Amino acid sequence: MRTSPSLLVIAHGSRDPRHAATVQALVRRAGALRPGLRVETAFLDFNLPSVAGVLDRLAAEGVRDVVALPLLLTRAFHAKADVPAVLRQAPATLRIRQAEVLGPSPLLLATVERRLYEAGLTPGDKSTTGVVLASAGSTDPEAIAAIAETARELRRTGWCSVRPAFASASLPRTEDAVRALRAEPGVRRVAVAPYVIAPGRLPDRIAAGAAGADVLADVLGSSPELAALLVERYREAVRAPERLAVAAG
Repeated sequence: MRTSPSLLVIAHGSRDPRHAATVQALVRRAGALRPGLRVETAFLDFNLPSVAGVLDRLAAEGVRDVVALPLLLTRAFHAKADVPAVLRQAPATLRIRQAEVLGPSPLLLATVERRLYEAGLTPGDKSTTGVVLASAGSTDPEAIAAIAETARELRRTGWCSVRPAFASASLPRTEDAVRALRAEPGVRRVAVAPYVIAPGRLPDRIAAGAAGADVLADVLGSSPELAALLVERYREAVRAPERLAVAAG
C-alpha cells in the first residue's frame, strides 16, 4: 500500500515560550484532520526540534517522502531563502516537496474575523468598524503587497475600512493606522487584528500599538480554519510534486 508523504510543518521559532506552544497546538489540530498522516513540527531558530534534526530522524526511520510546509503567511525572506536552504541540506534519501506559504487564503480572512468576533464584535458591527490588519512586517515588496491585498480582501467582506500596519521593517505602525482610522468618515470604532500566527515579541509590539483602539483581537493561533489551511496546502503539494520539488543532499 502506498504511504502518504509525511508532513513537516516549519515554524520560525521564538524565545517566547507561547510561540512554540501555539504552533504545537495548531499542528496537533491539523493532524487530527488527517488521521494516519505522520505530522512533525520543526523550527528555523530559537526552539527545538530543529528542521535539520527532524529531517535526519525521518530519514533514519526510513521515511522517504516529505512535504515541508512553511508556517508563514507571505512569501518573504524565510520562505524564499531560509526554508529552501535548510531543505537542501536534508539527507539524500528524502524526497522533499516544499508547500506554498499559507497566504493568501479565504481561510485566513475567516480566522481574522473569528478573532474579531471573539474579542467582542459582531457581524452587525462591520459596517461601522475600521480594522487595522497588523502584521509582523517585512522588507520584501512581495510580502508587503500581499498584506495590502489581504487588507483589501478583508474590506470587501463588509468592514467599514481596513488598513494594513506593521510591527517592524515597514510603515505604518499599528498606532498610526489606528489614528488614521479614527479620522475616517463612518468609522465609529477601531479594532486591531494581529495578522500573525503565534504570540511573541512582534505581536506584543502590535498589542502595545493598539492602546488607542477599542478592540484588540487575538493572534490567529490554533483556529480550526488555520488548521484546515495547513491540510489544504499539504494536499496541494502532494498533487503538484514536480512544481514544488526540492532537491535534497
